Amino acid sequence: MTEDDGLICAYLLDGRGGGRPIGWTEIASWRPQDGLLWVHLDRAGIEARQWLQQDSGLDPVTAGALLAEDVRPRELRVEDALLVVLRGVNLNPGADPEDMVGIRIWLEPTRIVTVRHRRLMAISNLREALATGRGPTSPGQFLITLSARLIERVGPVIDDLVDEVDRLEDTVVTAHSADLRGALGSLRRQAIALRRYLAPQREVMARLAMEQTSWLQPDDKAYLREVSDRTTRFVEDLDAARERAGVVQDELGSRISDQMNRTMYLLTVVAAVLLPPSL
Repeated sequence: MTEDDGLICAYLLDGRGGGRPIGWTEIASWRPQDGLLWVHLDRAGIEARQWLQQDSGLDPVTAGALLAEDVRPRELRVEDALLVVLRGVNLNPGADPEDMVGIRIWLEPTRIVTVRHRRLMAISNLREALATGRGPTSPGQFLITLSARLIERVGPVIDDLVDEVDRLEDTVVTAHSADLRGALGSLRRQAIALRRYLAPQREVMARLAMEQTSWLQPDDKAYLREVSDRTTRFVEDLDAARERAGVVQDELGSRISDQMNRTMYLLTVVAAVLLPPSL
């Protein structure tokens, strides 16, 4: 592997929670009877793109979807396989959490292909779990683990946003209007950006829980419904935070209007007092 080939990692899972790292040579010689294969690629890599388009055995439409630049959460069943696109908060240094990172996932009974461009902590967690023998043992468990890790990291970001709205509600009477209006506008933009991807992701998780494939077990679907419920709660929290920020903005606008009216009244009184001498 080199920095430009696009192969971030690949594992041959043992079905007991562990996995053996492999490279391009073993990927090329892999057969379904060898065990569950996971290939994780950077879509910007030249060899990764070539493998997906020419050597992976995927049809051109699926390969194109995995390599697409801008993706929204979606889910599509192709015979006994699933194409899933999910988003996670961007926790890379210097990045805004609401600039959510996309992960494209192709799941078959004996093979998993994931494609990303920017780093996701959830993938790092999966690799660590495989190294310690506590990783997924099937495509269904892989999907559950990855989606759960993604939504776990959304929670603290939304909690911080809600706490900030609480703080601004308490300080609306004393805070400087210009500073408060800027903070409220930033919070609303952050809530809108997060909801843009979380709302469709909620629908994706709900649909996954109802998919009929040979490798998604009833327990897998129950866990997927749990992830869907958590995503729904986060979307509702974002809606509530955005509405509360709007109410605070309205209150702030009303206070500013009252201040302006009092100022204009005072200026009118001063003008009325000074006008006769000036005449």
